[in-house]
Amino acid sequence: MIEGRLAIGTALELVVDHARRSAIRANHSATHLLHEALRQVLGDHVAQKGSMVSGERLRFDFTHQKPISDEELAQVEDIANHVVLRNEPVITRLMAVDEAIESGARALFGEKYGDEVRVVSMGTMDGQNGPRPFSVELCGGTHVSRTGDIGLVTVIGESAVASGIRRIEAKTADVARRHLNDESRRLRDLAALLKTPADDAAERLAALIEDRRKLERDLTDARKKLAMGGGGAGESAVRDVAGIKLFARAISGVEMKDLKSLADEAKQSLGSGVVAIVGVGEDGKAGVVVGVTDDLVARFNAVDFVRAAAEALGGKGGGGRPDMAQAGGPDGTKAEDALTAIADLLAAKAG
Repeated sequence: MIEGRLAIGTALELVVDHARRSAIRANHSATHLLHEALRQVLGDHVAQKGSMVSGERLRFDFTHQKPISDEELAQVEDIANHVVLRNEPVITRLMAVDEAIESGARALFGEKYGDEVRVVSMGTMDGQNGPRPFSVELCGGTHVSRTGDIGLVTVIGESAVASGIRRIEAKTADVARRHLNDESRRLRDLAALLKTPADDAAERLAALIEDRRKLERDLTDARKKLAMGGGGAGESAVRDVAGIKLFARAISGVEMKDLKSLADEAKQSLGSGVVAIVGVGEDGKAGVVVGVTDDLVARFNAVDFVRAAAEALGGKGGGGRPDMAQAGGPDGTKAEDALTAIADLLAAKAG
């Protein structure tokens, strides 16, 4: 109601949106075809667990224990569209429920049926005793008159809904055609950007992605070497603290996740000693990693050092193993203070 109010006895006009209803018919009928196609491709364990039909698309949930491969989805589409293209009549009959089930009609587990049910048959296929209906289900919904009215079935997605339940989504008729046209246009646009034929676009894009990954790896390695003084531990970063070699450096331009690998490299170069690296991120926060070589873990625990550094950086805590630990703090401007705190603690413990 836009204005006014309804009252008992008010005359109303019922109008059906025929374009929308036709699209719903196509999508609903396609769920029947997809159900049977899924059973043929995946196995007889497939059973409907839910569905949604609108004028734009359909959604079908069913029992299956693992993701459906692209090849399996292609088979399902091919089988469903083969029935569509045969353009055979969709037959609807009213039958006693027991008679319907005995005839092979598929019922939904958990559904309640009356004494008389509506049986919908679609398509034909070869059976042991000659041709038989492709799909036979108990259904009270609206359907096309012939399978060809569905026009086209294209699956647009497959996903998990719950444990042992998968979902496929599909489009039919003009909506499916427009969807495929849009996909084709996007592929042509991508191929034009890549300056390659559409058939070669995937391979060209994969090659570009691999080139980018290699460049990123090379850039990361270069940043690490620059941050560590051009390679190795760097003599200027090593000092003697109470007879123990300490490699201590504050760096920037390196991701926090790379600090541990840098500490491992420095430990190998150092041979025997303690490694402390503070990395300052673009956001001004800092991360600290401390490594202790194997010959010294009985005397020094890396966790103690990172906790002292974290406190200097305005943070607290830290954890790891005696030979490698990490922590962080909000104030990257205190990076040198964190390194000093580690050196002081090392001097106290070594002395």
